[in-house]
Amino acid sequence: MLVEVPHAGLEVPAEVRALLTVDDRVVLRDADAWVDALVGDVVSRGATLLTARCSRYVVDLNRDETDHDPGSVTGSTQPKGAAPRGVIWRESSDGASALRRPLTREEFAGRVARYHRPYHRALAAELEAMRARHGAVVLLCAHSMPAMGRAQLGQAPRRRADVVPGTRGRSTAGAALIDAVDAHFRAAGLSVRHDDPYRGGATTQRYGRPAAGMHAIQVELNRDLYMDERTLTPRPDAMAWLRTLCAALVAKLGDAL
Repeated sequence: MLVEVPHAGLEVPAEVRALLTVDDRVVLRDADAWVDALVGDVVSRGATLLTARCSRYVVDLNRDETDHDPGSVTGSTQPKGAAPRGVIWRESSDGASALRRPLTREEFAGRVARYHRPYHRALAAELEAMRARHGAVVLLCAHSMPAMGRAQLGQAPRRRADVVPGTRGRSTAGAALIDAVDAHFRAAGLSVRHDDPYRGGATTQRYGRPAAGMHAIQVELNRDLYMDERTLTPRPDAMAWLRTLCAALVAKLGDAL
């Protein structure tokens, strides 16, 4: 089992900072803050852990490197349409402008080569090595999400579930593994809602090939479980409880595999 945490990092190199209009508080708010700590004990249970140190404002590691538009990269001709929060975030999560100007093609190529590709090379190599050694591998993509969703069509925002497993319609992992995640968190008294509002990002889609022995599950944890979203500070007792719960998931998935 490999646990990856692509969005908990807060480091912003000087050359990236010079192009950003957002401050450190926004960088922290839009990170999956402390998720790396929440899953930190999985190594002691036998899993492998890969965490990113750089902020998603450097590159978003859960996006494909083709996921950009002319507002984020000059001359972009990608067919996916608008990508305000693609591999390069040009807007913050609340829709505020985050870039002083689009990256040039040279700047973009350098950033992808320095941060995005090395991360995925390391991830892919480890997954392949584990599959070759064990016959199958589980990739758990660890994320967090705001407690409340955005208001839509005049409706008031609704509280999200405590845990959202994303498997793109149960297509990126075997049924027994998906059900094990569901049962594990429900047994702890938490609410679970699959694929709503997150179905799994580019990483889950890219590596989730259950027929080939490679299973990928994105797990979004509601930030209200472990932090004060107003002050952006963790709650130590809640962090400790959730950390233990995340570590215990390793054995459950091992049994299901």
